[in-house]
Amino acid sequence: MHTTSLHKSTNRPTCSLPAAFGGNSSQIVTVGDRHLTVDEVVSVARYGALVRINDSPEVLQNVQASCDYIRDAVESGQPIYGVTSGFGGMANVVISRECAALLQNNLMWYHKVGAGQGLPLADVRAAMLLRANSHLHGASGIRLELIRRMETFLNAGVTPHVHEFGSIGASGDLTPLAYITGALIGLDRCYTVDFNGEEMDAPTALSKLGLEPLQLLAKEGLAMMNGTSVMTGIAANCVYDTRVLLALSMGAHALAIQGLNGTNQSFHPFIHKLKPHSGQKWAADQMLNLLAGSLLVRQELDGSHDYRGENPIQDRYSLRCLPQYLGPIVDGIKQITQQVEVEINSVTDNPLIDVENQASYHGGNFLGQYIGVGMDQLRYYIGLLAKHLDVQIAYLVAPEFNNGLPASLVGNRQRNVNMGLKGLQITGNSIMPLLTFYGNSIADRFPTHAEQYNQNINSQGFASANLARRSIEIFQHYMAIALMFGVQAVDLRTYIAADHYDARATLSPATRDLYLAVRDVVVQPPSPDRPYIRNDHEQALDEHIARIAQDIATGGQIVAAINNSVSI
Repeated sequence: MHTTSLHKSTNRPTCSLPAAFGGNSSQIVTVGDRHLTVDEVVSVARYGALVRINDSPEVLQNVQASCDYIRDAVESGQPIYGVTSGFGGMANVVISRECAALLQNNLMWYHKVGAGQGLPLADVRAAMLLRANSHLHGASGIRLELIRRMETFLNAGVTPHVHEFGSIGASGDLTPLAYITGALIGLDRCYTVDFNGEEMDAPTALSKLGLEPLQLLAKEGLAMMNGTSVMTGIAANCVYDTRVLLALSMGAHALAIQGLNGTNQSFHPFIHKLKPHSGQKWAADQMLNLLAGSLLVRQELDGSHDYRGENPIQDRYSLRCLPQYLGPIVDGIKQITQQVEVEINSVTDNPLIDVENQASYHGGNFLGQYIGVGMDQLRYYIGLLAKHLDVQIAYLVAPEFNNGLPASLVGNRQRNVNMGLKGLQITGNSIMPLLTFYGNSIADRFPTHAEQYNQNINSQGFASANLARRSIEIFQHYMAIALMFGVQAVDLRTYIAADHYDARATLSPATRDLYLAVRDVVVQPPSPDRPYIRNDHEQALDEHIARIAQDIATGGQIVAAINNSVSI
């Protein structure tokens, strides 16, 4: 049997993965009997860190003992959901010992119903890592051989093709995990994979790996497909990206504050110890560090207050209230990160096997509510971050409020036919409402009738995580725009303060690296004679947006620069 491949039929999105795996990474991530972090998941999913299964006798014995329990239960006819019974609303159907394996191998066929485009390879790789980690608890009744296959696929750069639609996040990610499972065992040529950039059917990939197609035993199909690993893998990548974007937001704000000749007084520790929310204190402390040593801000930590003619004695709210505004976002992202890491290190299939007490328990760890709600909240926070940056951009371009900068940050006021960053602001204005729209929840908008009313409560965790990934992709482009405004603003402020345009001489040390990274990515080195953008016709700004957004998405120079300055 052969069907048109997912890759060819959907224009699958690309993913930044190394050209080849198989031992080229110096980092090794061990799974089983230890706490995996978001950063470790990303290192495997995106950057080819090698995976090693913890081969301690206790871990391996527990995995085998859970398999033995299932084998004995089938032999004795013990009633266990999904092992000696049918699935879901058909759990009243008794499955004989002779049909127990057939039940598992059939499961993937009727769940090969994915729709839409393909998931990024990094999300599928994260899912395989999490599935292996879940099974190594020894509560799932699955052979070590299957877990080893996920280790082999990850280390060899073999990634199953998975669709973006098909899971309501109730009984876990059944359909997405069906594609991973079908590829792992080489069920049919209609299951396809990416093998280090080459698309091929799963049986061919197994042959290249020196593996044979595999028939599932009792419980194994259900164990592989019943869990939150795909939505959680996506969520881990999204949390990582959002933390990067939070740090870049701080950097963009620091550039804007310097461009606006703002004060550092708003971030004085005395203010924030009197309202000691942890996120607020973090934001104030980080901003003080980002502005330290700048020649472009008003140095007022001594409590001085400067009357400045037409300008207010204190900064407007988008500057002055920055810690209070960002604080809840910082705290929220931290909480979501903790919840995602709990899910990463959980066992999420059903039923679960208690090897020590020789018992099995029917429950609902497969429900992805923490991911659904967490990713809803993450998108909401992204919208808030964008809203704040949008206000700063509006502040920077308005000569009524920007403390002497030219309208729309025009770089050469001697040329009348010069509109500066007017069009760039409009593009930003077209993106920001999308991000606040994506902040709407989906976890509360679910069907209550799914699968014969069995899955009558569901999380929409898979959909919420996919929406979060899309929100991040959009925000990366918006962040590019915000950074472009920041770089132009500090060049123009430097001219006011020092009669030249090279902001390296006036910026704080902590923002200088970010400034230089942006300049380098767009191939516009600093110059004392001209700002970043001087005349409209001298550069194509859409190319600059694309270069900066791509650098952010791939963890390039700009991300490295902000990581040196902001501690998340």
